Amino acid sequence: MKHYELVVVGGGPAGLAAAIEAKKNGVQDILVIERDKELGGILQQCIHNGFGLQMFKEELTGPEYAERYIVELEEMEIPYKVDTMVVDITPDKKISYMSVKEGFVTISADAIVLAMGCRERTRGAVSISGSRPAGVYNAGMAQLLINTEGFNVGKKVIILGSGDIGLIMARRLTLEGAEVVGVLARGGYAAGLARNVVQCLDDFDIPLMLRRTIVKINGKDRVESVVVMDMDEKKQPIPGSEQTIECDTVLFSVGLIPENELSEKADIDLDRRTKGPIVDDTMSTDVDGIFACGNVVHVHDIVDFVSFESEKAGRNAAKYIQGVRGQSKTRIKTTPGNGIGYIVPQEIALVHDEKAVEIFMRVRNQASNVKFVVKLGDQVIREVKKNHVTPSEMEKIVLASKMLEDSNETLSVEVMEVV
Repeated sequence: MKHYELVVVGGGPAGLAAAIEAKKNGVQDILVIERDKELGGILQQCIHNGFGLQMFKEELTGPEYAERYIVELEEMEIPYKVDTMVVDITPDKKISYMSVKEGFVTISADAIVLAMGCRERTRGAVSISGSRPAGVYNAGMAQLLINTEGFNVGKKVIILGSGDIGLIMARRLTLEGAEVVGVLARGGYAAGLARNVVQCLDDFDIPLMLRRTIVKINGKDRVESVVVMDMDEKKQPIPGSEQTIECDTVLFSVGLIPENELSEKADIDLDRRTKGPIVDDTMSTDVDGIFACGNVVHVHDIVDFVSFESEKAGRNAAKYIQGVRGQSKTRIKTTPGNGIGYIVPQEIALVHDEKAVEIFMRVRNQASNVKFVVKLGDQVIREVKKNHVTPSEMEKIVLASKMLEDSNETLSVEVMEVV
């Protein structure tokens, strides 16, 4: 059985950043495994710009952003396998993968970084009545077909869900000559970033239909129309509000979820809120020597933040391999308080001499003129005011490590109105 110091599962921006950072920190024997036919992950089909402003201080397309890391990986002579699917990971850090060239292979590692990314939810599509004719897609699949494979998916399109992929595809389809009759959001606001609402819908006069949903798809061989209904404040259809809208294509953009099957096989504890691995401030999971980063932990809104988080995972995996991880100075659990959907990391260990700890979170609802109140036990240790917050945008709070040393209290964050 071949053995590596570090195996990185996933060759997207998270995996590439983690592998490069580990190599910079002294790890020589690294292998990156990617299931797709090329490195770069989902960025290879994201041909729009807007990437890299935080990491590279310039605006790049998705493929350009990925290429920066691919070039650096190859220059550092870090080996990788593509078109190779990891099918199993064990708690003792054995990795089994399959490929056409090698067949079924099992390897082992001193440490593993999980960077498999996320996938689209399909729950919203499954619960809709009607037939399943041609012309029904996830927004990500439509993006792949148009941007990578060169296929046009439809001429008259309706999109259910206002996540970022759906918003971006509304613009992309319009540029390809399709008519986007509307983007439906079940809630009272768009689920994607505000800048995408402006740049992808407002700039192209594409209607954003709030508090509306699709309840039926009509058509035999091809989609012919959909039935939409208004939604109440509890996101339940309002009887009598049915309206039939003609279209030949339906796109679903109903959210993303971490790819967690391999995490489960490795017996890693998952967060019921994020659906990804529970990690500490070094991006270590509860299984010794297995780290996780990027969208496999929690779904990010900006890829630059994926890269920063993954560099942290790579650095700490290197310290673990070299035996300089250090002893935990504390063990603080984090928990979301009123108005907070989740917090990452879920635990703070302070095993290294870092001056600060970053915690990331998403709010449950839109709000204005609020403050984040951070408590350690019953003691308020920090307050951060915000003019506006929304679930579509991840929030970050930086805490000085000295605030947390020698404490075993629970750290909580809540949203409060500024009086």
